[in-house]
Amino acid sequence: MLRRIVTVLVVLCLSAPPAAAQGRMSFIRDAEIENTIRMFSEPIFRTAGVTPHAVDILIVNDQTLNAFVTGGQTLFLHTGLLVNTEHAGELIGVIAHETGHIAGGHTIQGADALADARRTALISTLLGIAAAIAAGDPRAGPAVMGGGMQLAERTFLGYTRGMESAADQAALSYLDRTGISSEGLLSFMEQLEGQELAPTSRQAEYVRTHPLTRDRVDALRAHVNRSPVTGRPLPAGWEERFARMQAKLIGFLMPHVALRQYAADPSVAGRYGRAIAMYRSGDLEGGLALMTELLGEAPDDPYFNELVGQMLLEHGRLDEARHYYQRAVDLLPDEPLILVALAQTKVDSSDPAVVQSAIADLERAVRARDGGTPLAWRLLATAYGRTGDMGMAALALAEEAMATGDGELARWQAQRALQELPQGSSGWLRAQDIQRAAERL
Repeated sequence: MLRRIVTVLVVLCLSAPPAAAQGRMSFIRDAEIENTIRMFSEPIFRTAGVTPHAVDILIVNDQTLNAFVTGGQTLFLHTGLLVNTEHAGELIGVIAHETGHIAGGHTIQGADALADARRTALISTLLGIAAAIAAGDPRAGPAVMGGGMQLAERTFLGYTRGMESAADQAALSYLDRTGISSEGLLSFMEQLEGQELAPTSRQAEYVRTHPLTRDRVDALRAHVNRSPVTGRPLPAGWEERFARMQAKLIGFLMPHVALRQYAADPSVAGRYGRAIAMYRSGDLEGGLALMTELLGEAPDDPYFNELVGQMLLEHGRLDEARHYYQRAVDLLPDEPLILVALAQTKVDSSDPAVVQSAIADLERAVRARDGGTPLAWRLLATAYGRTGDMGMAALALAEEAMATGDGELARWQAQRALQELPQGSSGWLRAQDIQRAAERL
């Protein structure tokens, strides 16, 4: 009986991301990877009637193959999905499916279904206890509870399977209307098709959180067979961007795999992944040599310049790193992650003008979308402190505390800022806003 209750509780939790609700996820931030995913996603979002910049895309550092949406318009993509999809079309197909959940409001509906299933399970438990008391037989309770649990499980899974089919149909519509073939979504689902009947321990995370049926795969296959865009290639350059994204992830997360997988690969992506893996494995000079070769072929590639800057920054070669980061910023002037990295090469400078330029970089970064990271605010506080502006330094520390969810520290730093900044100034008003917002944390 206990085993059955545990099983049902696990099933009921599938409407939420496996670890998100428990706050155990770690995330990867990378300008190139995020911009590549945005390039793939935004045509789908627009076709679905979803404002592209209203969707937060988070990359989860998790090698399981999964993607999910939560909170209305937040899309989570596991690194395991990004690395293990066979080509860009498969990843785009998954994104289109998840967009179907966003546009369909399925996270809200799923929460309602979960509440219904939980109520069913609770009622069955209470009825089981009452039956046991009335019958004077403790065996009566488990029988009633077991039946109720089965009903709760069927209710919830039936609802989510319906949502999965609806998301499939929406995805097929979005892909057709954007001129992208659904073959990628089909091939992804075909790879998972045989896992529905496999033991849970052998299923991909995507199958456990997205109930897969033969009917769904058959419907996808029938659509591909009649779609007017079947066989149409993706826009020029998309597969190359996809290959570079995969090589970058493998190089950073699994350098030993990258060194083996890309050992004799002369492509741009292959050399890119190998260069990253070499530097991650301690061979900085070997990695720099390969990146110098790639930069010789594409000197205006912002991400190549950024990577060389990162290699040099992490080895303390700040002046050299600054040159490459500045070049990357010149090419991508509004990219907050690169602006923050550039500022890292400046904040400890003995030249006040360089420190002031770091403040300018960081102020631009924190005003950008997703730019107000804890690191950006911490660096900004350091830079303001070095110039003697303690009010703005305290305000930046308050912002950092807000970004990390530390309400008590945010209130304290905001109070310091209020004492230091001119009353009525923009910084002073922002410190007041932080104090009020921190009360809600």
